Amino acid sequence: MNTYERLDAWIDQHFDEQITFLQQLVRVPTDTPPGNNAPHAERTAELIAAWGFDAEKHAVPEQEVRDYGMQSITNLIVRRPYGDGGRTVALNAHGDVVPPGEGWQHDPYGAEIDSGAMYGRATAVSKSDFSTFTFAVRALEAVAKPSKGAIELHFTYDEEFGGLLGPGWLLAQGLTKPDLLIAAGFSYEVVTAHNGCLQMEVTVHGKMAHAAVPHTGVDALQGAVAVMGALYAENTAYKQISSRVPGIKHPYLNIGRIEGGTNTNVIPGKVVLKLDRRMIPEENPAEVEARIRAVIAQAVQDFNAQRGYTGDDAVRVDIRRILLANAMTPLAGNAPLVDAIQKHGEAVFGEKPPAVGTPLYTDVRLYVEQGIPGVIYGAGPRTVLESHAKRNDERVQLEDLRRATKVVARTLADLLA
Repeated sequence: MNTYERLDAWIDQHFDEQITFLQQLVRVPTDTPPGNNAPHAERTAELIAAWGFDAEKHAVPEQEVRDYGMQSITNLIVRRPYGDGGRTVALNAHGDVVPPGEGWQHDPYGAEIDSGAMYGRATAVSKSDFSTFTFAVRALEAVAKPSKGAIELHFTYDEEFGGLLGPGWLLAQGLTKPDLLIAAGFSYEVVTAHNGCLQMEVTVHGKMAHAAVPHTGVDALQGAVAVMGALYAENTAYKQISSRVPGIKHPYLNIGRIEGGTNTNVIPGKVVLKLDRRMIPEENPAEVEARIRAVIAQAVQDFNAQRGYTGDDAVRVDIRRILLANAMTPLAGNAPLVDAIQKHGEAVFGEKPPAVGTPLYTDVRLYVEQGIPGVIYGAGPRTVLESHAKRNDERVQLEDLRRATKVVARTLADLLA
């Protein structure tokens, strides 16, 4: 057998062990919010120590984490040096996840296996790739025995909030500077670009009053409805804007959370909206934010004018940026990654994975912004929809997990040859 076939055989022989490893990771919750993720990092470090992987534990200062809106973050780096010369390749997966929500037919933390799939929060995104990357490196060392270059495993815990205290923190602290990066993704695509994301909190202020005398108050909810109408009109117009990146269509905006009012018999004095604006790679984030602020301001001005509200009786708004994640655009140096993954993806899956963009936003942008070429590739289905990522009954097909692990192991063998 050649090296690739021996890597495949090692992964097949240890696949039951890989499944058990992933189950143990899924069974430690990492819901974000609230974002108490240090216990999962500790468990991960404990598990991989059994294979001789020494995980550096980099705890982000507690006050910094709490100011950010989370409870605890400990990021892990596992360094595997093989010899002088050659590339340092980093493999990054994030352990933080959104809460499970409702409608599950399987225990979201049970890691149950049913009809060839493992169910549970983060089975697809992206605790699955804790296992993909770990077992790819184990196979590489057992079979290919690289003599130069290095591998780094980056297991981080701030993707859902934007990554600044995950990979962003490791990079800012000077703890890592790899030559190439592969980050958690889906096994049927090599993602080379992704959307940016702007999240904003809009607080609409009115004046509370008893519902029996509504004319004595100013209804903040009606003002919020006017703001939402203007934003949704913008969203409709976005469909006329097209990205040149395959896999990315157009910008879009979503109002994902609304809070307000004090009781059924009280005119609402305050309503808070949280919006998510996805930006295609061609857009300028500063211009996007300025446009949204202008649309909101105009909607409030029109609302007050229509009702004759002035002075203290006028609706007003406060706008706060929650998150700005820049789009990821490909760096020329990512060609070795794309070429190797496509070659081995075709050999293992029987079809060549396309190099495309995705409407998601990820931590990879933080590496790319530091001049580190990166792509997104890992275990998972053909689409986000199939995986049920961020929905009920998230799952990963175990055969996809096995095959993606083989592709990553083969790719690492090429990159470190």
